Amino acid sequence: MSRMDFALNEDQVAIQDAARAFAEGQLAPHSAAWDEKKHFPVDVLREAAGLGFAGIYVNEDVGGSGLSRLDASIIFEALSYGDVPTAAYLTIHNMASWMIDRFGADDLRKRYLPRLTTMELIASYCLTEPGSGSDAANMRTTAKLDGDHYVLNGGKAFISGGGVSDVYVVMARTGGDGAKGVSAFVIEKGTEGLSFGANERKMGWNAQPTAQVNFDNCRVPVANRIGQEGEGFRFAMMGLDGGRLNIASCSLGGAQFALDTAKAYMETRNQFGKALKDFQALQFKLADMATELEAARLMVRRAAHALDNRHPEATKLCAMAKRFATDAGFQVANDALQLHGGYGYLQDYPLERIVRDLRVHQILEGTNEIMRVIIAREMFRQ
Repeated sequence: MSRMDFALNEDQVAIQDAARAFAEGQLAPHSAAWDEKKHFPVDVLREAAGLGFAGIYVNEDVGGSGLSRLDASIIFEALSYGDVPTAAYLTIHNMASWMIDRFGADDLRKRYLPRLTTMELIASYCLTEPGSGSDAANMRTTAKLDGDHYVLNGGKAFISGGGVSDVYVVMARTGGDGAKGVSAFVIEKGTEGLSFGANERKMGWNAQPTAQVNFDNCRVPVANRIGQEGEGFRFAMMGLDGGRLNIASCSLGGAQFALDTAKAYMETRNQFGKALKDFQALQFKLADMATELEAARLMVRRAAHALDNRHPEATKLCAMAKRFATDAGFQVANDALQLHGGYGYLQDYPLERIVRDLRVHQILEGTNEIMRVIIAREMFRQ
């Protein structure tokens, strides 16, 4: 493993600056309205794609940016400072595109990726099912070979972009029970037999749609299979290593916004004849919040560095980083709300929205309980 430098290099600083500028100009001013109106800002996502943020670690021959997982973490943290749900959707789109790029045949890559990296097409990732949840290998969606097509039956739950996305990267069972019987497919919206449930009513992440994706004798060409039969679950798990870092990075960005907002409030709000910033108990609280957030950031970047360098402990480090950063991020946001007192609970202030948006990060891309299972399993394996 190469030596890790904690300072960002010149290129990474430029990437960070570009993402911050986009977040400040195109995301933050609209975040509250998007949440309230449950608006999915596809036009703004396509503007982000124009900066290379829709194919961050996709190869350049199909329009990707060819950057690293560490670069991606820096980008998603900066974007989340402006709006968490929009940045989080970009992480999902990037994960789906990466799977096609990394494991798909050249024809499949060239058919889809040039339009995915511009977000002419937007993508969803379909693994979770209503009955399996964290036990993803126990999926019941089937894909039966019929000539030059597969016929899919079943359904996926909690799919970001469900019903709106143009492309769905779907894991389905082509063989026997367990992980080795799962294959991966690219399915286009409009395919006969593909349908969607109603948009879910959620606690947070209101700026992106979430719906069930259903398959009823849905015919998909064999040419749309990613890799070989039986490899889909392995692809999905490799994708989740990066996905966990991405969502952890979104927690960092949202929590940093909450911390900065609380600090500014403490500087201007007076109680008992002095500013909140002059109360030592509140100083200690803010110091602890800043320390936890910095520790989380270091863990995320260490794990990203390990994944970029294919370190044998990368899976464990990604799980550790996801568990720690999403727990810490939510706690920082919740503490920031508490420091605002009653005002923090009002929608006129941004803290209640940040708390709602960050809460789901402790659940998706594998719950934080599952992260502990992965960490312990990897420890005993080593």
